[in-house]
Amino acid sequence: MSFRFFISLRYLKAKRKQIFVSVISLISILGILLGVAALIIVLAVMNGFESDMKEKILGFNAHIIVLSLEGPMENYELLAQKIEKMPGVTMCSPFIYTQAIIRRNDGISGLVVRGVDPPSAHRVMKLGKFISGDMKYLVEWRKTGFNLPPIVIGKELAKHIGVGQFEEVALVSPFGETTPMGMVPTLKKFIVAGIFDSGFYEYDSSVAYVPLHEAQAFLHLGKKVTGLEVRVSDIYRADKMAREIENRLGLPYWARHWMEMNKNLFSALKMEKIAMFIILSLIVLVAAFNIITALIMIVMEKTRDIAILKSMGATSKDIMKIFIYQGTIIGILGTTLGVIVGLLVAHNVTSIARFLERFLGIQIFPGDVYYLTELPSRVNYGDVAMIVAGSIFLCLIATIYPSRRAAKIDPAEALRYE
Repeated sequence: MSFRFFISLRYLKAKRKQIFVSVISLISILGILLGVAALIIVLAVMNGFESDMKEKILGFNAHIIVLSLEGPMENYELLAQKIEKMPGVTMCSPFIYTQAIIRRNDGISGLVVRGVDPPSAHRVMKLGKFISGDMKYLVEWRKTGFNLPPIVIGKELAKHIGVGQFEEVALVSPFGETTPMGMVPTLKKFIVAGIFDSGFYEYDSSVAYVPLHEAQAFLHLGKKVTGLEVRVSDIYRADKMAREIENRLGLPYWARHWMEMNKNLFSALKMEKIAMFIILSLIVLVAAFNIITALIMIVMEKTRDIAILKSMGATSKDIMKIFIYQGTIIGILGTTLGVIVGLLVAHNVTSIARFLERFLGIQIFPGDVYYLTELPSRVNYGDVAMIVAGSIFLCLIATIYPSRRAAKIDPAEALRYE
């Protein structure tokens, strides 16, 4: 151990008359700890939100949707075959999209009805976990013995209209059929085949799935569909794949990819992440200023010691290193403890949130207000490395002024009255 590092450690250990200086050093360590931990936790939660939302959005929606400028598609089987032959495309499935009203006794609600092709739909989308039933009922429904066609709905919608599995509901379409009495809304009865829980309130409360042929009959579309859902092997090449699909199919067909459809949402999340990083970095900055204060007070307290060291042959560079080491030790200690606390909380944030909900008797993230019903967390170790490097750098910068001031002390002047 060099004498510079040895003296740095000695100066960190308080004697009775230097207790105030050590308290400031402890506050500096706690400040860095809190700043680093807060940055890790918040960025982990932001990453978790983004990852969870991306997963759920891509679970309910295909990577690319292909539509026609002329309205519903009639020759969709031929188009699907062309798309599936393209490199990078893993699956293509037809879908029907419409708005309707669902009714169960006195319970009524508006919803989005999606007609899907049961054999291929489960490979294009993921509905999360099922509370009751399964997507396979849409394929094997005729084996169950029910006469009415199946429908799969979200748990919030089921709760709202008061319906359970294997109970009857009615769908009412505003796009009715023309009769001698005028336009009459179409009403069709279904049996609830399954209730899913995506953890995404917006989908759980307003989306229902029915077999493709039932949706065609419900909307009087014949053999037409709204469009095609496409799943690709690389989600981050979805924009290029969408352009390739447009070029291959030509007009009147056009394609939209998931990044385009959710651009505002993910841009807002990215801006929030940057803003939170800047705001919480101020905590570490304030702790770095505490290091400056602590070191200046130590320099004032140790003026005589510094003069003696210089008289014994220590150079100005040696004196600078003593106080740089001291500030760096404070920074490394605070950063290390902050990383430990931050990672512990970030990896257990969901459990902590549930405990607080039970303890306080409140719901921290109500599903009807936020997109998600629970607090997700995902630690990005690249972010952690950047936080550690930034924290230690700020602490190192904070040592420069006090250490230069200590190095400029004149031994003769300092010891004149001793």
